[in-house]
Amino acid sequence: MILVTGGAGYVGSHCVRELVGLGYEVVVLDNLSQGRRDAVLSQHFVEGDLLDAEALHRTFTAYGIDVVLHFAGLICVGESMSEPERYYAHNVGGTINLLREMNAQGVKKLIFSSSAAVYGEPESAPISERHPRRPTSVYGRTKWIAEQIMEDCAQNSGLRYIALRYFNAAGASLDGRLGETHCPETHLIPLVLAAALDPGRTIRVFGDDYDTPDGTCVRDYVHVVDLAAAHVAAVRALERGHPVGAYNLGSMRGFSVREVIDVCRRVTGRPISVDEAPRRPGDPPILVADATRAGEDLGWAAEIPSLDEIVRSAWSWTLAHPRG
Repeated sequence: MILVTGGAGYVGSHCVRELVGLGYEVVVLDNLSQGRRDAVLSQHFVEGDLLDAEALHRTFTAYGIDVVLHFAGLICVGESMSEPERYYAHNVGGTINLLREMNAQGVKKLIFSSSAAVYGEPESAPISERHPRRPTSVYGRTKWIAEQIMEDCAQNSGLRYIALRYFNAAGASLDGRLGETHCPETHLIPLVLAAALDPGRTIRVFGDDYDTPDGTCVRDYVHVVDLAAAHVAAVRALERGHPVGAYNLGSMRGFSVREVIDVCRRVTGRPISVDEAPRRPGDPPILVADATRAGEDLGWAAEIPSLDEIVRSAWSWTLAHPRG
């Protein structure tokens, strides 16, 4: 049985769907603070929080867990800078509770949802796993601390883990069954598409004076369906006895904020209003993945690297699920 924490969320729900479709038995643990119950495409669901050690214990005991995929946590960079205690409590404290229960139950296999935010200001681009980890946001620090704790547990208790460092997750399932519904929404593509859907909305561009070709931040967008495939590849790698490690997941192409807005205009055929705003604290200018190692070790590469395709899938989801 595979336990997926945060499996009602955006990336987690896509991964649950992929695993169930391949015949894995999956139980989802989610507190539904951000996730949606109807996004859980598994018959096994527990509403619970990683900060509740008793709920964790009951779940492990009831389901006989063999492998854990750990998505649960808080994800907003800007919010993390204004609410650091909350982010450390959930992202670090919740992970510690999970690792304690895994150790108590003798569960040794873990896939961790990490982030490119662990790298901070890039010294070079694209970024490989050898790049120094100097996160500039509280969110990034919580992910890096969690990875370090896992490394210590691997040396002390025999934990075997794979940390998957996402760059920018984007898009929706190609059949329209699952998509992105954060509340509040903070990711660029759904915000831009919401502005395309509603002419009264304006998209804010945070910073136009970065050292990038057009002055706006550059990011690597990876389709959520590709991320789900990467998690399956990681599960299979651990089943084969793969050693611990961390892997970047990205398309290995960068697009600026202005380029994303232009693609959204082209795909939707609609005007999108833009306002300039000051930089947000903790936002590096460029984050583009070198995902070569994931290809070499896990046999994974992005199958949908086109930003147009990513935006098209997200636009189809937005049209089918408009939000006020």
